[in-house]
Amino acid sequence: MAKEISGYLKLQIKGAAANPSPPVGPALGSKGLNIMEFCKQFNARTQDKPGQILPVLLTIYTDKSFDFVVKTPPAPVMIMEASKTKKGSAEPNRIKTGAISWDQVKQIAEVKMQDLNAFKIESAMKMVAGTARSMGIRVTGTAPWDK
Repeated sequence: MAKEISGYLKLQIKGAAANPSPPVGPALGSKGLNIMEFCKQFNARTQDKPGQILPVLLTIYTDKSFDFVVKTPPAPVMIMEASKTKKGSAEPNRIKTGAISWDQVKQIAEVKMQDLNAFKIESAMKMVAGTARSMGIRVTGTAPWDK
């Protein structure tokens, strides 16, 4: 028989760096979950991605057990790494803070493909390029579908 779900919890934690301090401890403690068990499991699963910010979706069951899914890093974080900028522009329509190429957009889209609601890589690339544009980061070159 399937377990009964009592709720969901979304967190963003650096890979292989979960510890009981805020924000992880209070978020899990308020739901009555075993904080150390989550930290050990999360750190074990994300050892290959140290320091990257990773979204986590926890499914909490009524017997205080849990399952969690680790997603891919957020697109803005990956875009900032690719463009080597610290943050986006305060006025993205006027002030551009960096630039990335279409090849970099394609690499980001391929990584994010499993978490996006797109069927083709071109659609995922357009989503990533739109995120970059809203951050004030230019996408240089010509789009692969315009050639």
